[in-house]
Amino acid sequence: MAAPVAAPCAQPEAEAEAEAGAGAGVMGLTALPGELLELILCSAALGAADIGRVSCTCRRLRDACAPRGKVWRECFRLRWPSLLKYYNQTDGVNWFKEYKARRNAGLEARRIVSSFSKRFFSEHVPCDGFSDIETLGCPSHFFEDELMSILNMEGRKGLTWKYYAKKILYFLRQQNILKNLKEYLQRPVDQQSFLEGAVLIDQYCNPLSDICLKGVQAQVDDITDKVRKDLRTKNPRHPSLASKAGEVLMIPEVELQRQVLDAMNCVLYEQLKYKGNEMDYYNSLNSYIHQVLIRRTGIPISLSILYLTIARQLGVKLEPVNFPSHFLLRWRQGKEGSTDIFDYTYIDAFGKGKQLAVKECEYLIGHHVTEEFYGVVTSKEVLQRMVGNLLNLGKRESTDQSYQLLRDSLDLYLAMYPDNVQHLMLQARLYFHLGIWPEKVLDILQHIQALDPSQHGAVGYLVQHTLEHIERRKEEVGPEVKHRSDEKHKDVCFSIGLIMKHKRYGYNCVIYGWDPTCMMGHEWIRNMNVHSLPHGPHQPFYNVLVEDGSCRYAAQENLEYNTEPHEIPHPDIGRYFSEFTGTHYLANTELEMRYPEDLELTCAAVQENYSSSKE
Repeated sequence: MAAPVAAPCAQPEAEAEAEAGAGAGVMGLTALPGELLELILCSAALGAADIGRVSCTCRRLRDACAPRGKVWRECFRLRWPSLLKYYNQTDGVNWFKEYKARRNAGLEARRIVSSFSKRFFSEHVPCDGFSDIETLGCPSHFFEDELMSILNMEGRKGLTWKYYAKKILYFLRQQNILKNLKEYLQRPVDQQSFLEGAVLIDQYCNPLSDICLKGVQAQVDDITDKVRKDLRTKNPRHPSLASKAGEVLMIPEVELQRQVLDAMNCVLYEQLKYKGNEMDYYNSLNSYIHQVLIRRTGIPISLSILYLTIARQLGVKLEPVNFPSHFLLRWRQGKEGSTDIFDYTYIDAFGKGKQLAVKECEYLIGHHVTEEFYGVVTSKEVLQRMVGNLLNLGKRESTDQSYQLLRDSLDLYLAMYPDNVQHLMLQARLYFHLGIWPEKVLDILQHIQALDPSQHGAVGYLVQHTLEHIERRKEEVGPEVKHRSDEKHKDVCFSIGLIMKHKRYGYNCVIYGWDPTCMMGHEWIRNMNVHSLPHGPHQPFYNVLVEDGSCRYAAQENLEYNTEPHEIPHPDIGRYFSEFTGTHYLANTELEMRYPEDLELTCAAVQENYSSSKE
């Protein structure tokens, strides 16, 4: 019996119907008016891969999806809206090319973050790896945007990625700010705004904060407008009220200047309640201009910069005076260009704008000073004093093991005075003490030796020990792996990643390491009174990250399970853990995060399609 024969055209018919349907869809699109077609292609429901496939179907749709057209621009905007500020709307931008460049920058950023997390798991500060990103093959703002997307990932996963992305972003932004600072210092003196200099210092010490000159200037302008409003009620014909937006007309009459200063004191100190921070004088926030505006308090130099800026915008020229122990401003009462210190009134912005005579300035600090201390200083000298204040605060640090403020302020100082041997030596010793960036230490020491051969002894000592550190690092095999199953660890009760509570001090913490017995030196054991514990030093001790940002070493008998576990807001949490499960942390493992793919299989075809067109 003959076998049944299948209809030979059944399969081709099905394919033909599918092709006809697809063709009908394309024909339906191409029949639409251009504006409506463009509106559909700009829909948020369509991704880059969809646009790429559509552009390959026919000439009409290829032209509708032109690389420099609205469709690819909208695709770019929907994906990375914050990047549009970098483009001039009048430029003929190839948005398809920009889309690919941004996507490739994302891939590169994630590759570098991944390499950091693998290489520097046991390092406290991963300075060595920054050489990988100093010469990026893509626009820096593309790279930064991807790092921000990693930092803004929702949920409790990816903690290790976020930790290293934050470090890389910190470094990149600081490099850009240093470049801007050096450009600022190269300008003519009359083009160096005191406010801009203060903002650059603020940005460098807080690179992850949203601080920009435009935003700070807007807040200062708002205060200036309030002063104008107050001034208008007292003297509606005051010349500073007649100036146009952005225009500054200097007022020659002393009495009219006095009216401005009186209005400033009323607004700043009476209405807005600005004041000198006498209660917490040695807080670094007092030196950051954006914090001064938020908290309405500061130290003499930061308040003086604010006061001087507002006064100049209202036509009153005040000048900075680097008075010892208390920064002041001077206001000319005598003839133009006078060098007589008695021709000036001195203003204490820290003291609510009080106007002082020469002798009153000396009463302020409690001793006599020579005339040179009443002289005006340049913007660079003002910045030097601001950075010097931060340097002194950085030297007082005790809780932050990375000495970040000291490192940042040293960077700023050396950007202004790159050949200062004293600060170069301090920087070399700091890096050596922290055990980071030994190659950089050698470069600094070589520079010191060239500048001052008399430093040969100190330089030679550090060079020798730095070279030994580099050799030891080559021989390192990684952190010791401890197993609780080992007999010597049989008394260890708690695991890494558990959320604990200290029985005596009540703080919450997470365990990130442990020792079978106390491994600290005799002095630490004595100072911490460990022998008073029932089990003394002969019990397991745990390394813990505490919710207040500190790292501590706690005895097992002082720890207990936290019955209500929650996330520990410690800056180093991502260094040790990849995820918080809701009850405990998971230790770091090899993480692989793929870039959200939306251009696969289409880029090559689309590029070829566009290349063959006039575009």
